[in-house]
Amino acid sequence: MTQLKTIIKARYLRQEETKTEQILWKKLRNKSLGIRWRRQHPIDMFILDFYAPEIKLAIELDGSVHKTKENKEYDEERTNYLKYKGIKVIRFWDSEIEKDLENVLAKIKGEIGLLS
Repeated sequence: MTQLKTIIKARYLRQEETKTEQILWKKLRNKSLGIRWRRQHPIDMFILDFYAPEIKLAIELDGSVHKTKENKEYDEERTNYLKYKGIKVIRFWDSEIEKDLENVLAKIKGEIGLLS
């Protein structure tokens, strides 16, 4: 995917948020956790669900489609590429956002503390 196509796709994804992205964004926006987040942020050929450039932390939300073997392998390759770029990736299942948001936020705060 070219950089321009990635940017266009990121813009589209910002307008077509999933339910869990909306829930988490309400908790991350306006520096609620002390740092600025970007949503659907392009990094090279990938689009990160949420990204804090200040501390190089990415949050990825995974739905049931991520349970397939192919998608697990893709996610692993993607995470390794981002790690190579110095970006820490943490992943949460959509069900965690819906059922245990406070624990998710505690884990995010813990990562922010480690990386700040």
